[in-house]
Amino acid sequence: MNQTTTTSTSLFGRLRHGLRRAALRLAPGARIDEALLEELETQLLMADVGMDATRELMARLRQRIKSDNLVDTAALKAALCADIRDLLQPVAQSLQLESETLPFVILMVGVNGAGKTTTIGKLSQRFQRQGNKVLLAAGDTFRAAAVEQLQTWGARHGTPVIAQAPGADPAAVAHDAHIAARSRGCDVLIVDTAGRLHTQSGLMEELRKIRRVLSRLDENAPQECLLVIDAGTGQNALKQIEQFNAAVNVTGLVITKLDGTAKGGIVIAAARRFGIPIRFIGVGEQAEDLQPFDAGAFAAALVGEDPAS
Repeated sequence: MNQTTTTSTSLFGRLRHGLRRAALRLAPGARIDEALLEELETQLLMADVGMDATRELMARLRQRIKSDNLVDTAALKAALCADIRDLLQPVAQSLQLESETLPFVILMVGVNGAGKTTTIGKLSQRFQRQGNKVLLAAGDTFRAAAVEQLQTWGARHGTPVIAQAPGADPAAVAHDAHIAARSRGCDVLIVDTAGRLHTQSGLMEELRKIRRVLSRLDENAPQECLLVIDAGTGQNALKQIEQFNAAVNVTGLVITKLDGTAKGGIVIAAARRFGIPIRFIGVGEQAEDLQPFDAGAFAAALVGEDPAS
């Protein structure tokens, strides 16, 4: 077994363990009837799949039951796994560090507690291992502790951090970091921002300002705007995506904390409603636990199927 296969298998195991609270539970060998379908629909809703996505999946299943002559729960789960995988496949797009100009700028946004700064640390380590020169910008000047946290991550992985005094203009930090990244020949610049509620209009305007400043320095920047979502927030995540996307044009999602109490179905709801690429998912505390999103592995973990089935 090669290293890629081993990593994929290990990730699936951690993902399946993380989604164990949400994994669908249907009696093995039971025949398909209306009561079973109603139970499955309830479980999908309880797993945070959401009403719209649940209705779509159930409609597909009912059609499959007729067209493919499905008779028991084993066939039903296999069909559901395939349907979820097909729904998620279009958004399973890995992040490609490709740009006509350098640095490739990643603007990180999200609400308080979503795991944004931790994700930045994991991403910086990932990019460095791929041979990229990375620079971090401490744009969360609202909290001194946030700057210190980012500097700690930077020191841990030997990644330089551009920072200013607490209370400084975040757009000015991004400006200086971009100039520093160019002068140092950096491949990637990751800009942290203050964790904020999507309802805070003043802080959302601050994000818009950062985007404007970066685009003046490079019309292509930021090349990626990553929104970090805590999977445990459930359906509230949809409102976050809507508001952040309206403010800064989100180009990718990072779904974190799929190793805790998160039910996971929000991934399906977000994919169906917005179609924004899901770049990474987080299934643990270690850097290697942040992995590119795999639609098939996720579907299998949620349904309780083998990923190869």
